[in-house]
Amino acid sequence: LNSGKYPLEQRIEDKKRGIGRQKYPVVVWALTVSMIAVFIYELVVNAKAQGTPVSFHPVVNPMLGPSESALIRVGARFPPCMKTVQDVPVTLQLPCLNDTANPPDRLCTIEELCGRGGFHGHTPNQWWRFITPIFLHAGFVHIALNMLAQLTAAAEIEREMGSGGFFILYFAAGIFGNVLGGNFSLVGVPSVGASGAIFGTIAVTWVDLFTHWRILYRPGRRLALMSVELIIGIAIGYIPCGPHAYSLLQLAHIGGFVMGLLVGTTFFPVISTSRRHKLIVWGFRLAAIPLAIILYVLLIRNFYTSDPYAACSGCRYLSCLPLATNNHCKG
Repeated sequence: LNSGKYPLEQRIEDKKRGIGRQKYPVVVWALTVSMIAVFIYELVVNAKAQGTPVSFHPVVNPMLGPSESALIRVGARFPPCMKTVQDVPVTLQLPCLNDTANPPDRLCTIEELCGRGGFHGHTPNQWWRFITPIFLHAGFVHIALNMLAQLTAAAEIEREMGSGGFFILYFAAGIFGNVLGGNFSLVGVPSVGASGAIFGTIAVTWVDLFTHWRILYRPGRRLALMSVELIIGIAIGYIPCGPHAYSLLQLAHIGGFVMGLLVGTTFFPVISTSRRHKLIVWGFRLAAIPLAIILYVLLIRNFYTSDPYAACSGCRYLSCLPLATNNHCKG
């Protein structure tokens, strides 16, 4: 138990003082700079198409950002660009990037909005839309909230676990959030944001709490505060974050949190003060790895080979407010 770079007593003392594996959260800084640059690109795309960086016509984006069509073009998670969706074929027409009329008077097919040269009669397969939404944001409000959480909570996790494990955690959680959302969110609504990845880093704080319960100062109080924070985070998931008032990211949050628990259990550095504790931790780690792989395989397979709604008809309500404008979450 005293093996490692320094004695157990010193590791415990450093843990209590909040000293992690590294001083600077370099991955968080790099991700933040990249996301800000990508957001500027989104605004430029919208400005070239509509004349203004923020979309006000034909629909006002409540997050103060690009239009829905622009988000699809730059890489939002949008199932009709990723597979054949019977209710939303690639020939269906939506407002073009440069449309500002209400009702729309400039229509483009989904194939045209998906970009990248179209599909040329083949099945849509822009699989990379599970990844690119992590770097995209729906508007100034959206990116401000996410970057605040990323530069505080996520940065602290990177300092604790190191850049290598954090990198794997961040993208595993972010991509899985999009996989889960792609399965059960509305197929006709684009989705963007790093929220799933950030929720994955927040999940690691729960791993930290329960594995170091006897080391941390006043863990019961910390549990209460973290519970309140999680409830607030879930509530924020019901705030519209796209051009439509019913576009929500709750499933991405849930998916990111679940995968964050599994990957965090595997990679977060745990201080074991007894052999029994160490065996329990490794038992959870050995279970977490195959479970994470199984979840990925099952949900990706379900996305491409079956009707996800048939597996969980009520899941759509986790990311949708039932309104007449979206046929009560049937769209």
